[in-house]
Amino acid sequence: MKNIKRLNEMSSQDLEKELVELKSELFKIRFNGVTGGSDNKIKAREVKKNIARVKTILSQRENVK
Repeated sequence: MKNIKRLNEMSSQDLEKELVELKSELFKIRFNGVTGGSDNKIKAREVKKNIARVKTILSQRENVK
């Protein structure tokens, strides 16, 4: 995943798009796990952390306004 410095440089609209992509990726990982695909818990954990990072940056920007 992109480092935090790069996330901070992104615009709010780009972060919103990134958040949607990450949520979609997490859904796919979970769906594959349920349907008998590869059980990739490590990847799911990483995606969850990235979602939290993006949400944190967005909320910090909202609080500054």
